[in-house]
Amino acid sequence: MFIDCSDLIADNPPHAGHGVTVTDIDGDGACEVLVTGYGMANRALKWNGQKLVDVADATLADSAGLTTSMIAADLDGDGREEIYACNDESEHGPGQADRLFAPFGERWMDLLGQPDNAEIAEMAAGLAVACLDRNGRGRYGFVVANIGEPISLYELDGRGRLIDAAEEAGLDISVDAAALVALPLISERMDLFVQVDTGPNCLFRNLGDGTFEEVADKRGVGDVRQHGRGLAVIDGNGLFDLLCGVWQGSHRLFRQRAGGGFTEEATAELSMPSHVLSVIAADFDNDGFEELLLLNHGQPNRLFALRHEEWTAIEMGDAVEARGQCTGAAVVDIDGDGLLELLVNHGDTPHPLSLYKSPPNANGWLRIQPLTAAGAPARGAVVTCTTGARTQRRAICAGSGYLSQMEPVAHFGLGDARRVDSVEVRWPDGAAAVIASPPVNRLLTVPHPPE
Repeated sequence: MFIDCSDLIADNPPHAGHGVTVTDIDGDGACEVLVTGYGMANRALKWNGQKLVDVADATLADSAGLTTSMIAADLDGDGREEIYACNDESEHGPGQADRLFAPFGERWMDLLGQPDNAEIAEMAAGLAVACLDRNGRGRYGFVVANIGEPISLYELDGRGRLIDAAEEAGLDISVDAAALVALPLISERMDLFVQVDTGPNCLFRNLGDGTFEEVADKRGVGDVRQHGRGLAVIDGNGLFDLLCGVWQGSHRLFRQRAGGGFTEEATAELSMPSHVLSVIAADFDNDGFEELLLLNHGQPNRLFALRHEEWTAIEMGDAVEARGQCTGAAVVDIDGDGLLELLVNHGDTPHPLSLYKSPPNANGWLRIQPLTAAGAPARGAVVTCTTGARTQRRAICAGSGYLSQMEPVAHFGLGDARRVDSVEVRWPDGAAAVIASPPVNRLLTVPHPPE
């Protein structure tokens, strides 16, 4: 399935780091890949037409940081995404405050490093972070779940001040979270699923008024005895399902039923225990069906495809990394050819970054990028693509995998189809747009409908 194309990274020395996220850092409309550094500089990799080159300025590079994960979203509604970076408190020294990088023209500033925000700057060891538009306003907050600490929700109030709104939203419970996803999972607005390392998972249903109720046990996803790690959302034939990677335990596939309840339906092969850290669902070969990728620590990675309506292990080629130390990873179409690349970070032990993609094929594709009213990526929007009798759904990524965030694009493989009947985009505020017979084999940007 995968071929190694790491030579497309122009300068790729051994790197210690964990998370990966995808966002447009320079406002030119094309995404860069942010790779966290642990005790060394973060990197911002930009495609220059031939290679990925590091364009991180000194602020984003944050060479003194112990960054574990990053998430991008438009916090202030200006059309540019801010970047929240979790820093480790680890045994290497006293806790370091998290960073909240905001763009000011071509410069970046750490908002949490400003005196006015000193009291709110997070010092605990954060791993899980996602963005959440709980009110459907096109302005996002950053959900941060720390080990043994209450969940935080950082938003801007009406006066532009940074506040923790977790208590107001009903999210301020203490969990040992490993991964988060935020999307319209069981309601019409953005819900929040928290995969937990020690203790039961949490599922927060959006009540439509900016507050949430916790319903994990009621909906069948509590799963109290497992140690969660990687997390991905899967297209489940009209409803979204959850793939939960488990550290040294049986991996879970929670299939959603009508009414919002879930049942655990992982096959024996898919559930087989491994030292998993990240899981990703994406259509790497553009056949019209997502593959499921389990990235393991110190063990071969595993890849599954839907065969005869059952998830079956398939050969994954160069990306098997039999003795690798995979941590965070993200998918993005770096060069615009319609095939997804996979970029993998390798943890505390310095190792060159890995970049993989599928060999070229004749399958069609369509990529949809919804925007907020301000022109930022509409993370949490749901995109539905209908081709003949086949319907696919994707949620624009607001946080997934493990320490990572995918590109803000709905990627659809079309197989041998050469025509798409329609595409529907539904934003977190309930607005919707339908594109009839869109052209294929291209990226389409869809603005938010006017009010």
